[in-house]
Amino acid sequence: MQPFDLVIRGGKLVTPAGIVAADLGVRAGKIAAIGALHAEPAASVLEAEGLHVLPGVIDSQVHFREPGLEHKEDLATGSDAAVLGGVTTVFEMPNTNPNTISAAALADKLDRAAGRMRCDHAFYVGATAENIEALPELERLAGSAGIKIFMGSSTGSLLVEDDASLERVLRAGFRRVAVHAEDEPRLRERKALAEASGDPVSHPHWRDVEAAVRAVRRLLNGARTCGRRVHVLHITSAEEMELLAEARDVATVEVTPHHLTMHAPDCYERLGTRAQMNPPVRDARHQAALWKAIQEGVVDVLGSDHAPHTLEEKNKPYPSSPSGMTGVQTLLPVMLDHVAKGRLSLERLVDLTGHGPQRIFQLVGKGRIMRGYDADLVLVDLQARWRINTSWLASRAGWSPYEDMEITGRPVSTLLRGAVVAQDGELIGKPVGRPVRFMETLAA
Repeated sequence: MQPFDLVIRGGKLVTPAGIVAADLGVRAGKIAAIGALHAEPAASVLEAEGLHVLPGVIDSQVHFREPGLEHKEDLATGSDAAVLGGVTTVFEMPNTNPNTISAAALADKLDRAAGRMRCDHAFYVGATAENIEALPELERLAGSAGIKIFMGSSTGSLLVEDDASLERVLRAGFRRVAVHAEDEPRLRERKALAEASGDPVSHPHWRDVEAAVRAVRRLLNGARTCGRRVHVLHITSAEEMELLAEARDVATVEVTPHHLTMHAPDCYERLGTRAQMNPPVRDARHQAALWKAIQEGVVDVLGSDHAPHTLEEKNKPYPSSPSGMTGVQTLLPVMLDHVAKGRLSLERLVDLTGHGPQRIFQLVGKGRIMRGYDADLVLVDLQARWRINTSWLASRAGWSPYEDMEITGRPVSTLLRGAVVAQDGELIGKPVGRPVRFMETLAA
């Protein structure tokens, strides 16, 4: 038998069949064998005794800010943060400068990523009134994660706020569409509340539950009318979850670690504008509803919504302060802490960060520990107790809402197609990330 390029020995693998104590063999960047491989020849061996081996995290919502906003983040620093946190694939958002709304803009991002990104990647194309006719072609391009709709919380041509435009976008194409669902007319009507308050604690009152519910209702109506599958991003409320639980025919659901971990008003009192994001962190009742939806299987995916801004920008008076916070590097550690606290099982976490995104986005060879899949892996120590500190963070923004948080569970090694790209908090080797492939575009 041909020797393995790598054998990961002595770990516990989190597979679709459950958690199994087994070795894992890698050949040509793919998982070639699972079992007792201690006697098999291998070019190198990675000892995993006492560790769990998970599929590398697929983070299907990040903002890496390049081009145009590189002072906050760029593709290189964002991907550094990703692999240090156990994330091996990212889908990056289109609200850069210029917006990613054309084939040329997508090609530019792919060119920028080549040789600079440490994780595999795809880029969303933003829907606008001007590019609707081109969307079916744009969603099929190599490197495209599909189409992103901003129903609220955006500016200029990326905003799709009325039902007629929304329906036109939903009819233009066939892949699942990712959607930021907040009702823009209601947000405009209520912005004066935030301006009058001048206090970030009012953020969830300005961007209230009704703004979210209205948008989700409109989106689900449009999805059913047009026969289009939608992926509703960063859900924050109990009422939205009730709607989405009854919409499994057309909708899949994302939540973020921020909304699962922080709640109002505490987070705003502690962090001020650093806790400001769209849609907002809400109170404990809504947080409990998100956890219930995870337990009941309504939630399909965990995404970080990594959206960095500099501290100088975040320290502007509310509400002129920008919304968004870092998260790609802390997604897995923070969720491992929730596992340690008994809020979800390790298997369910892997479903949300690997199996779920692979399944709903139809990724080729990603997100599962299975023979023939890419050897994108993260080795984690479930017992490690440590504090998140700025010295560990790779994002150019240089801060995290979780600074000084003591957690249990830590990524130890991250592998991309069998190559170690991060080890014990250090980056390893040169960037080898490349565009991912989607079964739907291969069949188109």
